[in-house]
Amino acid sequence: MKRINSIILLAFMGLLAACSSEFLEKTPQGELSGPQLETPDGVEGVLLGAYGLMNGNVNGTWGNYSSSPSQWLFGEVGADNAHKGSNNGDQPNMNQVELHQVSSTNDNTEIMWNRYYEGVARCNNTLRILKTVQAGNNKLSDARALEVEAEAKMLRAHYYFMLRRVFVNIPYVDETIATADAITIPNNVEVYPKIEEDLKFAVANLPVTKPKGEKGRADKIAAQAYLGKVYLYQKKYAEALALFNTVINAKPSIVTMPFTDNFDVTKENGPESIFAAQHSINPDGSGDNANVGDMLGGFYGSAPVNCCGFYQPSFDLVNSYKVTAAGLPMLDNGYRTNPFKSDFGLTGAAKTNYTPDKTIAVDPRLDYTVGRRGVPYRDWGLMAGDAWIRDPAYAGPFVGVKHMIEQAQFSGQAVAGGLYITGLNVNIIRLADVYLMAAECNIETGALGEAMRLVNLVRARAALLPAKEVGGTPAAAYKVLPYAAFPSADYARNAVRFERRLELAMEGHRFYDLVRWGIAKQVIESYSAFEGGILSSFAGIVFEDQDAYFPIPQQQIDRSQGALKQNN
Repeated sequence: MKRINSIILLAFMGLLAACSSEFLEKTPQGELSGPQLETPDGVEGVLLGAYGLMNGNVNGTWGNYSSSPSQWLFGEVGADNAHKGSNNGDQPNMNQVELHQVSSTNDNTEIMWNRYYEGVARCNNTLRILKTVQAGNNKLSDARALEVEAEAKMLRAHYYFMLRRVFVNIPYVDETIATADAITIPNNVEVYPKIEEDLKFAVANLPVTKPKGEKGRADKIAAQAYLGKVYLYQKKYAEALALFNTVINAKPSIVTMPFTDNFDVTKENGPESIFAAQHSINPDGSGDNANVGDMLGGFYGSAPVNCCGFYQPSFDLVNSYKVTAAGLPMLDNGYRTNPFKSDFGLTGAAKTNYTPDKTIAVDPRLDYTVGRRGVPYRDWGLMAGDAWIRDPAYAGPFVGVKHMIEQAQFSGQAVAGGLYITGLNVNIIRLADVYLMAAECNIETGALGEAMRLVNLVRARAALLPAKEVGGTPAAAYKVLPYAAFPSADYARNAVRFERRLELAMEGHRFYDLVRWGIAKQVIESYSAFEGGILSSFAGIVFEDQDAYFPIPQQQIDRSQGALKQNN
């Protein structure tokens, strides 16, 4: 299912004034009027438009970075996994996100707000038009009408959930609210009950198979996983666990699904993908339906993709993949002792002749998540280090892997002349995420053994990753082994939280996880003390309580004429 841009519907759009009433009665050329949309085909087209906003883009390609479905800016740069990258002066408002100094006029929050409320608007319009069509003679079948309503409500829940995580206090506008009244809705009511209501409807009315046989659509399993996630964020562990177990039981074992398939444009929408933003290169080669949110993550200099140098993994993330002699993560943060820095800080012959230390014991997921000098990077050859990085002194020597594609896939899966724009989907929820969320719920409901079993299955899959080789031998002492015991609930929590970091790094979850666990201040300030000792720009970060969410864009407050109140 490809993204549709030809139908652009804005919920809060007013009529343009003109000089005569006759002009107002004419149908504008190039736009579809209400009667043209009020058909079964019109409903289906508007619904596709609602799916279209999942890539965070209204039109064009540039400028959709903070609204990316990967949530790389808020979810990873805002945590301890990644730096903004590029150089200090490029996109300075992103620096505010990384340093937790975001103002109400930061354009990244405005873009996030605008794009996801546009998604809400398209869902609401779908529901309005569906109701009109079903009241007439030319209508969809009752069964398909229920599916359309469920798809629209699932999408609306998604857009609201993404907004709720970023801003917390948001206005809720549904299809029953007139356009003129939308601006008057305050942001003083918790929206989680409404999100739950939409997802429950989706669970009850979506089929297990994809509607219309199209892989990109929401189905019952996606709705169950999403509702479970919303429950988990509210600490409703028993309710969430029941849904996660249903999803897990409906799927093959995670061990049978290669980790790399999640980041392979030729294998997307596979069995591990539960709900994903669909991306594709347009037939004419343009990229507004593609993964435009991650486009700044292209590299620099001599790299095959040489724009724009953003989104670089942190030293702390890279070192978190170190393992103990037992093949387990260093849950006590011992990985920060004698940290691995690649060739950072070396000069002269040591820099020129650098080769990776093959004796370092690491989880193999490291080299499928992070590009480091001297280690094979996808099919691009050996990662070249500084030659691929815009300003290594500012943001370090590492690059991301998961958001890029194989060089052999550039033709047809990337924009010619703009290879940083690809057709790679972004998974909103994948099965490993569900396993680890279920493990959390098991811990909180007293089933430590089951939590360990789920974590060990994720680790068993990681152990199957083929070693990256340099000169015919592994580039590191790769090792990942199962836990033998979870001796206490606190130990189990730490293990699951660490596993989420290792498995889901650079996929947009980290900041939101830290916040919902209530440990964001502790983790981010500790990270700043470590990372700032290597890269001075990131020293001294202070994380206040209000930094757990972001300010309402001032532009939106001004437009609301007093209805919206600013976050603290």
